This record gives sequence, structure tokens and C-alpha cells, in this order.
Amino acid sequence: MTDDRNEATDGENVPSRQRTRFPGISSRAYEHPADRSALVALRKLSGFDTVFKALSALLPERSLRLLFLSDSVRVGDAQFAHLHAMLRDACYILDLEKVPAMYVTQDPRPNAMCIGLDEPIIVVTTGLVELLDEEEMRAVVGHEVGHALSGHAVYRTILLFLTSLAVKVAWIPLGNVAIMAIVTALREWFRKSELSADRAGLLVGQDTLASMRGLMKIAGGNHLHEMNVDAFLEQAKEYEEGGDLRDSVLKILNVLPRTHPFTTVRAAELKKWSESRDYQRIMDGHYPRRDEDKDTSVTDSFRDSATHYADTVRNSKDPLMKLVGDIAGGAGDLGGKLRDRFTGGGNSGGNGKGGGSGRDGGSSTATERDAGTDDDGGSGKRPARD
Repeated sequence: MTDDRNEATDGENVPSRQRTRFPGISSRAYEHPADRSALVALRKLSGFDTVFKALSALLPERSLRLLFLSDSVRVGDAQFAHLHAMLRDACYILDLEKVPAMYVTQDPRPNAMCIGLDEPIIVVTTGLVELLDEEEMRAVVGHEVGHALSGHAVYRTILLFLTSLAVKVAWIPLGNVAIMAIVTALREWFRKSELSADRAGLLVGQDTLASMRGLMKIAGGNHLHEMNVDAFLEQAKEYEEGGDLRDSVLKILNVLPRTHPFTTVRAAELKKWSESRDYQRIMDGHYPRRDEDKDTSVTDSFRDSATHYADTVRNSKDPLMKLVGDIAGGAGDLGGKLRDRFTGGGNSGGNGKGGGSGRDGGSSTATERDAGTDDDGGSGKRPARD
């Protein structure tokens, strides 16, 4: 780790303000536990790269590459030079050896993505470039470079392939159901990868408020004078804690088809991580190195993921998660709890919302975060928001 004025690989100073650099940092340093465990397992698979490179040839990735080359503006020293400086700076801070190609495409919707297995490319829309200020945009570019460093294009590749396959086998009894079950699991994995990339964006920008503002603008547009970060985070808290069991079920149904967590949730998760010991250790120079990735234990990674989900259930104030915790803790009067939480009722006595096993009182909120309103359909020029 160094505290130098950031420099591009050719010695050019970008930008002027001083920020911390992370030489040799492994993507494991910022990856969400659920994302990290899956990636560690995939990296251990023999022949994994060969299989998915072959698979990518069956998908529209090559077509998208040509589409952006022919119908978008490639970022460089002569075009969108300020974005090129941000990109090189992000790669310098995260020590990504090869700077990905980057394109700006005409689209009023704020959007960005990273695609490609062998040579990732980053695409941002004009809507996003016009919406965000310099520091907010720096976090977005860092987000996409984080995707490239982690190899998250694998998610998109598998999702595109399985979604296409689900359509082809829809006539086979239970065939579509089985594949869509896998797609649903992959979307959960993908959502966690977005949380990982948000963390990478914070490591690059090193400005928590700028990251918060960017997410807030993606949700509410370019009306910063009408918005407030604290109030935005309060929305996430209300979403996490509010309602009864019916609302909990609706939350699950709303998020299942999405490849990205909701924007307020992303903001709350990033804020929580920015205040964590893990983030501070990285900033102090204590983080896993890339040359240690081969020695990473799959078992330990899965254990960390399981611990995360267990902690989420235990600490969450969402009615359904609290009920799951009560069941796991052997709470009594389960029928009464179900009735009260489905109806939004409940008494103030021992079997109310805070009673039973004593697990619920004083818990801290455990939210999950990122944005994106579209699905990874894989066709045309508008994949889902990263």
C-alpha cells in the first residue's frame, strides 16, 4: 500500500488529490462473503476457464463488442479524456495491470456495465455521464473495474446461457422449472457481486458521500438539492424493518427477478461496510494479495458465506427473518407469531414482536445493497445496469 499522488502507468498524474493505492490487492479483499465463496470455488475448478471461454462463443458477447465499437464512442486521450483519466486511475489504485477498453453509448438511462471474459470492456451511457459529478463518476468507474478484477463476467455468461436454454427447453416437463431454479440462485449470486463492486468503487473513490450521492441520483435523478443522504438511508432502514410478514413475502417476490439489489439497500450496505473494521484494515494496508489466491480455502470461504447469512437472519429486523430466527431458536407460541405478523398485530406482552426467545430485542439492522432495473436478457445493446 502506498499513499502516493496517483499516477498513470506512463507517469501522468491523475487525479490531483492524494488517495491510497493497493498494490497486488486480491478481489477477495472487497468481495461480499456470498460472492467470494462462489468465486473461490469456481477458480478451483480444473478447466473452468476453457469451458467458459468456449461457452462465451455461443453468446452475443462478440456481437455486443462489435456493436459498441461501431456505434459508440471509445474513451481515450482524444475522446472523453476525463473518463479515460478516471479509468486509468482506477486501474492504478486496484493494481489492474491491463486497462480495459471503455465506451460511451447514447442512452438517456443512467447505466454502466462490464462485459467480456478474456478482455473485459466497460460501457457507460450518456445518461450516467450527464447525471454524475466527477467524484460520483469515479466511484462508478471503480465499480466496473472491480467487476473486471473479480471476473464477474462469468455471472453474466452463465445467466445468458441458462436464460436462453430455459426458453429452448420450455416444452420439456419440469425442464424449464429446473433451469429457472438455477437462474434464480445465480441472480442471488449476481446481486451479491454488485455489492462487491460497490465496495471496489469506494476503494477507488475513497469518498463515501460521493458513492452515496451517486446511488441516490440513480434512484431519484439530477435533483441533488431536493435530496438528502441521511433521509435516503432512512428509507433503506424503513424498507428493512417495516411492514408485516406479507410485506416480507412481497419483498422476496419483488427482488427475485432482479440481477441487482435495490438502490437504497445498496447505499445502506455500502455505508455499513465503510464503517467496518474490514474496510479500515484495507485502508491501512492489511488485505489479501492476488498471489495468495491459489492457496485460498474453499471450505473457509463457504463457512464465511454461511456465517454471513446466519448473522443476517439473526440480526435482521425484517418480520420474516425474525420469524426464521424464532423458529431456529425454538420460540414458543409459533402459531400466535404467525398470526400476528401476517396481520401486522401483536400484543405488548411476552409473545409480542420483541418477546419469545429474546433474540429480537436490540438487534442491529442487516441490510443488503446495489441498483439496476433490468434483467440480463442478453440481446441487443441494453444489458442490465451495473
